[in-house]
Amino acid sequence: MMKKTGFDNELYLKEQTAAILDRTKKFDNKLYLEFGGKLLFDYHASRVLPGFDPNVKMKLLQGFKDTADIILCIFAGDIERKKVRADFGITYDTDALKLIDDLKEWGIDITAVVITRFEDQPAAKVFKNKLEHRNIKVYVHRYTRGYPTDVDLIVSDEGYGANEYIQTEKQLVVVTGPGPGSGKLATCLSQLYHEYKRNIHAGYAKFETFPIWNLPLKHPVNIAYEAATADIQDYNQIDPFHLETYRETAINYNRDVEVFPVLKRILEKISGSKSMYNSPTDMGVNRAGCAITDDAAVQEAAKQELIRRYLRYNCEYVLGFVDRDTVQRVELLMSELNIHPNERVVIADANKAAVTAQEKKKGHDGIFCGTALELHDGTIITGCNSPLMHAASSLVINAIKHLADVPQKMHLLPQNIIESIAKFKKGVLNAKNASLNLEETLIALSISAMSNPAAQLAIGKLTELRGCEMHITHIPTRGDEEGLRRLGINVTSDPNFSSKNLFIT
Repeated sequence: MMKKTGFDNELYLKEQTAAILDRTKKFDNKLYLEFGGKLLFDYHASRVLPGFDPNVKMKLLQGFKDTADIILCIFAGDIERKKVRADFGITYDTDALKLIDDLKEWGIDITAVVITRFEDQPAAKVFKNKLEHRNIKVYVHRYTRGYPTDVDLIVSDEGYGANEYIQTEKQLVVVTGPGPGSGKLATCLSQLYHEYKRNIHAGYAKFETFPIWNLPLKHPVNIAYEAATADIQDYNQIDPFHLETYRETAINYNRDVEVFPVLKRILEKISGSKSMYNSPTDMGVNRAGCAITDDAAVQEAAKQELIRRYLRYNCEYVLGFVDRDTVQRVELLMSELNIHPNERVVIADANKAAVTAQEKKKGHDGIFCGTALELHDGTIITGCNSPLMHAASSLVINAIKHLADVPQKMHLLPQNIIESIAKFKKGVLNAKNASLNLEETLIALSISAMSNPAAQLAIGKLTELRGCEMHITHIPTRGDEEGLRRLGINVTSDPNFSSKNLFIT
């Protein structure tokens, strides 16, 4: 069954542009806009709001490219501990470099990079040097003295004034970063302090997609956001300041609510006048809720995202990336909506495929792995591992055969190619496992397509796998995970390892 669209992307773009323009006019035509979430490839939003373009924020910025400067913030501690962006499998500093390149491709240049809470960390110094050697302006901001309680010290030359002023020219300054805690807010406030010293009455606003302020607290979309941030212990709540001032329910999240009284005092201290903001919700310019066109479709999509997050955290727990509390928090969120993992259709079929592999003795090293994928028309395709291929490789081959109407008995990869690669892996690369992971399979498939018309036809169907749902009974290996990510498949797995070895390639 085809997935329903529940979000009007063009309406959102129109509403969001108007909201930002309107807010800019309220502050002497100089606005520092904190951009929360992912600037590019916001796949969480596209999963819970079917119809949402994961790159709509970049389209939004393109409309402002002649009137906006971009400042990119990254926390020095994230660079030092090599924090990873899960959806790409790359570290935050690498993601920052990728974002700079991506912006260039969209015709937008970075004004500056700010390394926040800098304490002379060696890895942060290397990152700074790397950027400066490529002619990118880099600033370092240390921890703000007095924060968060001593407002007089914070708003002084020893506080925000200790940071070097970042020269900007445009009326809109977008302050973004690769993840939460990157120092975006502190950078905005530091700049406001310097602007007011220069008699420029600039303002601050926040652009966050989630939680959606005008959806109910327990709406699945907002609960899915809680699940997405369970590892950093964020949670949604009714904005008490908004409720008190306007007698209107609005949803925000704990960190914004907690910091609001101090933030309001800081803004008033900087400007020397009463703030126009009476609540953290007032600070936002967020219009996502206004573009939802099918609430039922959106709710169902958000519930499926909760299941994905639960399965992912289970895997991250056995890998040592998160603690048990994170998994239990998502379990509680799922119970609030009466959701069970078995509601993810592909799980049962993946388990059946694993049983089939065991019955046929196809597994090797005693590990039997099954996987299942739901195509956009609702068709379920399965695959399992063998001495020649990983389960993910088998599945993708089966899926594109089906889409291209290639008979299942017809080989897209000749036996001699598979055996040649296996021999090379073992004999030259000293690999313990000769079976082909998905990345290797896709490369082999592209070679086969030069002389095999069926393979060439099937390769053309790979793009139709983007956005499909898949489950695998074991944690994908690095080559499988990278291949699935590049194909754009929404994959989940059971928290089982694909080998008895501790070192898995």
